[in-house]
Amino acid sequence: MGVLTTYEPKEVLTFFEEICGIPHGSGNVTMISDYLVNFAKERGLKYRQDDAKNVIIWKDGTAGYENSAPVIIQGHMDMVAVKESGLEKDMKTEGLDLEVLDGDWISAKGTSLGGDDGIAVAYGLALLDSDSIPHPPLEVVITVDEEIGMLGAAAMDCSDLKGRLVLNIDSEEEGIFTVSCAGGLSTICRIPYDSEEKTGTIVNVKLSGFCGGHSGVEINKGRLNSNIVMGRLLQAADDESLQLVTISGGEKENVISPVSEAKLLIAPEKADLFLDAFQAEFALIKEEYKTVESGLQVTICKEENQTVSCFTKESTEKIIAILMNIPNGIQRMNPDMPEMVQTSLNLGVVETVDGMVVLTNGLRSSSDSEKMYLLHRMESFIGLFGGSVEVEGNYPGWEYRAESYLRDICLAVYREQYGDEPVVEGIHAGLECGLFASKMDDLDCISYGPNMRDIHSFKELLSISSVGRTWELTKNILKKLQ
Repeated sequence: MGVLTTYEPKEVLTFFEEICGIPHGSGNVTMISDYLVNFAKERGLKYRQDDAKNVIIWKDGTAGYENSAPVIIQGHMDMVAVKESGLEKDMKTEGLDLEVLDGDWISAKGTSLGGDDGIAVAYGLALLDSDSIPHPPLEVVITVDEEIGMLGAAAMDCSDLKGRLVLNIDSEEEGIFTVSCAGGLSTICRIPYDSEEKTGTIVNVKLSGFCGGHSGVEINKGRLNSNIVMGRLLQAADDESLQLVTISGGEKENVISPVSEAKLLIAPEKADLFLDAFQAEFALIKEEYKTVESGLQVTICKEENQTVSCFTKESTEKIIAILMNIPNGIQRMNPDMPEMVQTSLNLGVVETVDGMVVLTNGLRSSSDSEKMYLLHRMESFIGLFGGSVEVEGNYPGWEYRAESYLRDICLAVYREQYGDEPVVEGIHAGLECGLFASKMDDLDCISYGPNMRDIHSFKELLSISSVGRTWELTKNILKKLQ
């Protein structure tokens, strides 16, 4: 028996639990894509699976809706697959271990849950599977690799899509309808370093316990980026003997890095002084951010008299200088909506690979000109240190539509169902609506979804009761689109 079998809406949660049993992290989507194809085949539904593994499934309108305008139900099949440090689970081959907390919150033990955006897939499948829900012709569009630059939507051929009304179910707060979003891109910065053989004391330091979180939705919450903190700590504790052996941190460019590690070589007579300075600076940071980051931890271990290949002193200082000065976090707030972030950067991943330190940044902006300025600024900055910058996943923003038939319907249905006024807003995060709007003329989109918490982290939660209310909302919207 499944964990969710006794909960409603059963028709949605059954599919959600099936999806959670299939590994589907970004870049690892073949199994989930084939599952969707088999779903369509078993029900005799028209489908298309493209080379990128995107899947579209069509269904005719129900009685009385045969000639209504088609509606696109849209979400993505990939999830940000992260796990708690030390958990022995291979998220490329193993499904999730679900549990229900406090009678309402679905969680995955020790890993992210993928409610973003597995719940959209579950809603789409439940609609396609039903014979009793009134709806116009449906085009259920499920993309791949949204979380690593919207690669699936960018690759998709939309020429066989007839719908111009899009319900994008990829938002995380019930009662909020999103009507515009930021564009973005990823920068992969490669900085070469020189190395040498040297003997000394090895010090391994690990920073953990950071809140992390979504680099768009939660960039305005003042959370620390562990990669940036590592740079500060190394700068504060540096002396003439410190040399890097390796440095790493984070897992995804769109996640505020929660963990950072460095392996260091230090002259034996300087090791204790270094550790004292490192711990003192860490204590200062804990005090500065105690109201935001309550779980910060540092783990340190030493190995005496080791001979290793390490960065030269000059290369070590170069990498520390980059971490101290690289643009990160909020760059500008929106001048028209001061509570909304307009432009930001996130140093999501640091790696030491083949004589290079590789920094992967997620850049977001609702202004295309600011996005490009920040990219050029990054290229100039990294170039000063002899590095190069590669761009991936450049996607457009989604502009606000002054007149929207779909938005008017959705807001009216919400008021009728909830007896309350919904929130309409733009967000500082990427949504695939922007890419689809750039490919399909006169697209009328809106994004919404059930309540989730701490997405893109192993603390992620999805509310069962909110899933139910949002399911009723979706059905009621479709019923009105006759």
